[in-house]
Amino acid sequence: MLFWCLTRLLPNVGRQAGSGFCRTQYLRNLSSSQRLRGGCQKTTVITPQPWTQHGRSSGLGDSLGLKLLGFLAFSLFTKSAELEEEEKKDKEDDIILLLKRAKLSVMRGELVAADQILHLAIRLAHQSHNTQAIIYTYDMMANVAFLRGQLSNAEKLFKAAMSFLLAHGAKEDDNAVIEMSLKLASIYAAQNQHQLAIHGFQFCTETLEEKIQKQKDLSEEAMSAKEKANTRLLLGLCLDSYARYLLTTRQLDQALSSYQRALQLSREVQGDAHPQTIVLMSDMATVLDMQGRHDDAYGHVKRALELARETDHPDQHTILCNLAGILMHQGHLVEAGRLYKEALKLAESKGDGEVVEQIKKGLQELSKMTSRAS
Repeated sequence: MLFWCLTRLLPNVGRQAGSGFCRTQYLRNLSSSQRLRGGCQKTTVITPQPWTQHGRSSGLGDSLGLKLLGFLAFSLFTKSAELEEEEKKDKEDDIILLLKRAKLSVMRGELVAADQILHLAIRLAHQSHNTQAIIYTYDMMANVAFLRGQLSNAEKLFKAAMSFLLAHGAKEDDNAVIEMSLKLASIYAAQNQHQLAIHGFQFCTETLEEKIQKQKDLSEEAMSAKEKANTRLLLGLCLDSYARYLLTTRQLDQALSSYQRALQLSREVQGDAHPQTIVLMSDMATVLDMQGRHDDAYGHVKRALELARETDHPDQHTILCNLAGILMHQGHLVEAGRLYKEALKLAESKGDGEVVEQIKKGLQELSKMTSRAS
């Protein structure tokens, strides 16, 4: 069932997506039901015309009366404008409060409550014609729908947010547009719509690679180092997501290539000891292990574990599990068993049920290999 806000938003027909986008049809497909008209409305203010007297003056009383009426009219007009501005600010404050409440509900896992709060926020955002609030709220609603497993609703809400962005002047290579495109690609991957997923991931990575090349020679005055870094980190995120998808479809060579580029970006921008860099090292080792390159895999995951221990990384148990599996495939069964047990203890203490199941499967495989070896 579509949210009420979609029924308000999506039927409004606007201009088609720009014809300048020729590398893929991805964005055009996303907004094939037409872009949306912007929420901005031109307000015509009718100012009072100067008072004029036709014929002879009827005296001082009439003149004074006219002046008082003029002053009163001006006062009423000014008061009305001030009240409108105050009401607008009040609504904006209400929207911010609702968004904070919704975010807190998401953090607590109260997704139904978060969705109800966001419906109130989107209603206020539309009433106040607050474009930024509309875009941000639709994005949050889409994320909540995704977490609830409502993939079709999440898709429609991300498209609504993206349509508002594009209709209000955002370019197709804007980081916000790319971020939403990445989320849509992830939805298509979860729905097994493989062609759309691949087009989406490739649109994100190719567009950002081109954007980074354009930004490369820009001076600090034209674009700050922080902005450039943000674009590079977003590319790393896209490559990481694409690699995970390729891994699930057993496209190992392409997955490895994406992980290598993502790891390079993370190292350059964030350094070796950053939590994301460590995870990428471990994930790349997983791909190498699946390719049968166990020695190469061991070198990467060993370094990842060293850094994870030094920095007290929250995913140490996952990295330990990966290292144990690689050691098992190398034939180091005793050491693999020791690390699996250490990983299991950590995973259980963190309540990570998914990794606990992976470790138990690894221990079962290890038990079979040990039986065959003896």
